Amino acid sequence: MVTVGERPAVRVRHTPRPSSVQLKFVMAVSGALALLYLIAHMIGNLKIFLGAEAINTYAAWLRTVGEPALPMQTLLWIVRVVLVVAIVAHIVSATILARRARRARPIRYAHRQPVKGSYAARTMRWGGVIILLFIIYHLLDLTAGTLNPQFVEGDVHSNLVADFAPSHWYATVAYTVAVIAVGFHVRHGLWSGLQTLGRSSAAAQNTIKGVALVVAVLLTVGFLSVPFSILTGLVR
Repeated sequence: MVTVGERPAVRVRHTPRPSSVQLKFVMAVSGALALLYLIAHMIGNLKIFLGAEAINTYAAWLRTVGEPALPMQTLLWIVRVVLVVAIVAHIVSATILARRARRARPIRYAHRQPVKGSYAARTMRWGGVIILLFIIYHLLDLTAGTLNPQFVEGDVHSNLVADFAPSHWYATVAYTVAVIAVGFHVRHGLWSGLQTLGRSSAAAQNTIKGVALVVAVLLTVGFLSVPFSILTGLVR
């Protein structure tokens, strides 16, 4: 019972911290950093078509750039740290947003109507898991060398040729699946990120989708051209 002069208690709803808008912004920025790394990494990989000396010289330059002012591999470690922070921020933000979305609709629909959306949008979560697992495999394979049958420190050309040889076909399969997942992830992520960063006008939608598709296709083709060229004997 509420007596005269008393005011009923009012429940104050606090905005979650960080807010969903802030988390989406973190996802957009961290995704942009990861995309820039992918583009640079793909360009470096394509040097294999210029010969063993070209790609090995490039790999050596990455380890020694900045010397003698900076210790060896300083640039590589800076890139690695920034990339790890970006990936962790991306995953954490996506996880929090997904949980908030589920809490906002705690009761599942008995009969859900089909929702219009792209394949990439519906599978971003599983694509992210595939990419994360592949990053771990890729580091153990071509960085640490523990999974590469003929790993030679500093000889990037030989390591790639050994890794994607016909006898090591499962590496090519894993690489292909992961790169395709990256392509779908980039296509949807770039479109979504540009919207988050304010490029979401109706007139710009078709342009944004077109740019996202072109970038995703170029990355996919660029990355896959290396293993399949080795697998078919074009690169030896």
